[in-house]
Amino acid sequence: MELKNAVCIVTGSASGIGAASAVMLAGKGARVVVNYSKSETAARATLDACKAAGAKFGGEALLVQADVAQDDDCRYLAASALDKWGRIDALVNNAGATKFAGHADLEALSAEDFQRIYAVNVVGAYQMVRACAPAMKQGGRGAVVNVSSIAGKNGMGSSIAYAASKGALNTMTMSLARALGPEIRVNAVCPGMVDTRWLREGYGERYAAIEARYRQGTPLGRPGTPEEVAAVIAWLIEGADLVTGEAILVDSGMHLGMMPRKA
Repeated sequence: MELKNAVCIVTGSASGIGAASAVMLAGKGARVVVNYSKSETAARATLDACKAAGAKFGGEALLVQADVAQDDDCRYLAASALDKWGRIDALVNNAGATKFAGHADLEALSAEDFQRIYAVNVVGAYQMVRACAPAMKQGGRGAVVNVSSIAGKNGMGSSIAYAASKGALNTMTMSLARALGPEIRVNAVCPGMVDTRWLREGYGERYAAIEARYRQGTPLGRPGTPEEVAAVIAWLIEGADLVTGEAILVDSGMHLGMMPRKA
């Protein structure tokens, strides 16, 4: 897909992987919808960065507040892009939620925690695809990238509810890829540890120890950056014309298992 003048919606793009993806897509000439639910100040900074990154292409970007857990908001987000530019070419489902809870503490999560996390991570992604698919079909071509996690593959991560939701997102990616082809490709990225404020704040004082174990236990020996994950997302949109239904691991090789200690 040619990204110049393509219309791309990136949910949850106030910071982290979402912000990096929005800015990278803008830098390739896309017209980007920056979305947030609560963090307006950070989202406006992303908006400005998108305009600067895409300045040589006109720097078109739009800021829309919407909570993807609400279907009306999802439809409003899609309609905002259509009202502005008359088309939707790509959707990055990055908005996510979790609760940091030790997996062994079964009392740490309630049914309400699961429902809130699934409402954003699974139902929200589905609702966004449903809202955008008709415009993509009409345009004859579209790409969806769901931002999942290695947690959906190995059952680890910030909580059991989060890992389960990302596993569901991976399965839904395959289902949607079958249902929406040939016009629309649907893929997922599964990052491992990525150095973001969200993760640092979530793990708090435990972050340093978790990062140290990750550095020691992965073949590539370091966490990723939001920009490195964004590069894979951009590739899935612009350069992966025969790829659909995949969940691409972007995890420094974490899925290969713990590395032997070096002498």
